[in-house]
This record gives sequence, structure tokens and C-alpha cells, in this order.
Amino acid sequence: MRLLIIADTHVPKRARDLPDRVWAEVARADVVVHAGDWVDVALLDELESRSRRLIGVYGNNDGPELRARLPEVARAELDGLRLAVVHETGPAKGREARCAREYPDADVLVFGHSHIPWDTEAPTGLRLLNPGSPTDRRRQPAHTYLTARVDAGRLRDVRLHALPPR
Repeated sequence: MRLLIIADTHVPKRARDLPDRVWAEVARADVVVHAGDWVDVALLDELESRSRRLIGVYGNNDGPELRARLPEVARAELDGLRLAVVHETGPAKGREARCAREYPDADVLVFGHSHIPWDTEAPTGLRLLNPGSPTDRRRQPAHTYLTARVDAGRLRDVRLHALPPR
């Protein structure tokens, strides 16, 4: 099962649309995961129509229309892998221990908010992933997103992709 993991798209405030390369990944993915800060419901509608399966949450920049359609925390089982998705996890310091306490029933936690790519593991084995942002890099060197595979309950081939400058 192929995953595309994105967050903090801020469309149309930071970009008019997702980059073409991200849309190409949407077409290849079995599951698209979006960790919040969509900003406009039109992107949610477009991703829903173009994704085989979409798992998303709302972020702090998402208004009532998005909050009415998306949860604060999403959970899914993907081929035996227990996935949790949330927008904010708090400060970087202590994140692994804090998230391991808050998501004890997850194997992988996808989050956003910081626009900073993140890939760590808590002592409990919880994998924490932040894809950065494909549209608003802030102080990062590049716009980014993640891809991964799920195989028999295991997360494999996690790759951070940097997009070329726009």
C-alpha cells in the first residue's frame, strides 16, 4: 500500500494549488494523508475526488466548514498498521515521550503545524512523521512531502521529497 503524506498546504493563501508533482503522487497513492491547515474547503473536495482514500484532519488555520467535515484526530488501520493523524503535537522538546503517552494505540503518528520535516521514533516504538509543507516552506530549504509503503502492518520506505523551487 503506497502512502502520500502532506500537511500545511495553505491553499490558496500560500499557493494557488498543489504542485504538479504532488498531484502525480496523489494519483499513485493508495492512501493520501493530510495533517491539516488546508485553509479552503475546495482543496479537500479536490483531494477527495482524486484520491483512492483520504485521511485528513483540520489544523489551526482551518475554519468552521473544514472543521465540520474533518476530525481533530483521525485514526485508521492500514494493512495492520495503526495510524493516527493530528495537526499539532506541541513543542519539539519532549515530543516523542508526550506523543507516546497521548497515542499509545498507534504505530505511526503523522502531524503537521511546524512546516518542519520530522522523522523520529519514541522509546515505545511510535514513529512520528511530519512531511513539512509542499507549498509553504517557511525557513526550510525546500518545499517537501513524504511517501511511504505499508506492508503487512509495517511502515517501509519512508522518503522525504524536496520539490524544486517555484
